[in-house]
Amino acid sequence: MARVLLADDDIELCEMLADYLGGEGFEVELAHDGQAALDLARARPYDLLVLDVMMPGLNGFDVLRGLRAVSALPVLMLTARGEDVDSIVGLELGADDYLAKPCNPRVLVARMRAILRRAEARREAATVGLDDLVLHTGTRTVACGGRPVPVTGAEFSVLEVLLREAGRVVAKAELCERALGRKLSRYDRSLDMHISSLRRKLGPPPDGEERIRTVRGVGYLYCRPEA
Repeated sequence: MARVLLADDDIELCEMLADYLGGEGFEVELAHDGQAALDLARARPYDLLVLDVMMPGLNGFDVLRGLRAVSALPVLMLTARGEDVDSIVGLELGADDYLAKPCNPRVLVARMRAILRRAEARREAATVGLDDLVLHTGTRTVACGGRPVPVTGAEFSVLEVLLREAGRVVAKAELCERALGRKLSRYDRSLDMHISSLRRKLGPPPDGEERIRTVRGVGYLYCRPEA
């Protein structure tokens, strides 16, 4: 049973979602303000944090920023419908995914399970590497040029797919399904944000060329070093 912290200041909504999630096999605890959410997420062993952006005290972005300083706990952000900037900021700060409110509880559960599957996948110790980049799939950690690189769970999954397919263009729809566990929707910018974050964190490869190339209208390519 996955342990989930649901942080939202709408008490009635929280209780409704907690009942629904309980029926879907989740163990749910509630927090109704940002500071309480951050304190609980730091202190207790949750599997997932579902985090609303708009909360009293610390907002969702403040909570996520404080959490990412000490934890890689998977985070699903709840944003106001139509507020694209909220989803972009959340992804930049390290959220694994986002969902606009009001949301269908069935869609919420599907997104939560996709995140949890990614977090639990490939627990066996193994590495995937190319040139200066090494991914440790057992611990889901990344090293580049011998230095550890902090990445979110979603970023790791995106990078692993691209690295395993190095030298081949991976279509955005394929990358979304394999890395994020869902179909690509028309206005979904989460992949773009994860790629942008990975480029910033990893920097250029030793040859100074592109590490992850955008193939306009198709997808992304992790570039193999020239022989």
